[in-house]
Amino acid sequence: MSALICEVVYRGIFQKNLAARIVRGIVLSARKSERWGIAFGRYGDSPQRNGIPAKDFAIVADTKEELEQNMARYEPKHVDVTICVDDTLSKGVESWAWYGLQPINRLTEPNGTLLMTSLQPFDALLKDIHKKDAPYKLSLIRAKASFSGLWVYKEDHTEVRILGALAKIAPSFLTLDAVAEAIKEMEWGSELKVASARKAFDRIETRAVKITEGNSDVPFAFEMPKWWEMREGV
Repeated sequence: MSALICEVVYRGIFQKNLAARIVRGIVLSARKSERWGIAFGRYGDSPQRNGIPAKDFAIVADTKEELEQNMARYEPKHVDVTICVDDTLSKGVESWAWYGLQPINRLTEPNGTLLMTSLQPFDALLKDIHKKDAPYKLSLIRAKASFSGLWVYKEDHTEVRILGALAKIAPSFLTLDAVAEAIKEMEWGSELKVASARKAFDRIETRAVKITEGNSDVPFAFEMPKWWEMREGV
């Protein structure tokens, strides 16, 4: 694996700043690890709406050329790590009308990781998370969903705990020391937040998920009309 691709799934507006801090933290940590990185949002989410699921992405690569190759896509079709900052989204994501219900692990690669903040046990979450036709790992940071707004931010250390956990999940791309350096350089960083990241690195809980585990319901979907089936405009 020469590139690490992450998506952050969050609630629009209420978790916008949290998601931005996470993906920017990933990129700066990558630079501290002597790698290349970029962060960007999903085009279709603009303008964001209160509570409606949205996504940000972060890509880390060994070389600038590999990064440019991954940037050539409109948005990633597969990710190595899915970061979910609200465990109610384990039931699925419906971002706009006629989009259908997308399983939270839909883009997660086989043997990839779904990282989630939650106080629920693994088995309770797997009752909601849809089955996947390949094994993957479910990692938990024991924390409540962090909500704030556009002009305020809840300083509960969620962003640095996720960065610390990510260093445990993908140590070949992000080292814990690099994450600590990146946090110190951020305008919102502090030594206390560095300590929180290190604790998250040690305390992250991970469980392998088999293809037989999960919600067996088929997510609802809509069949969109072909262009020749549409009515003429008035």
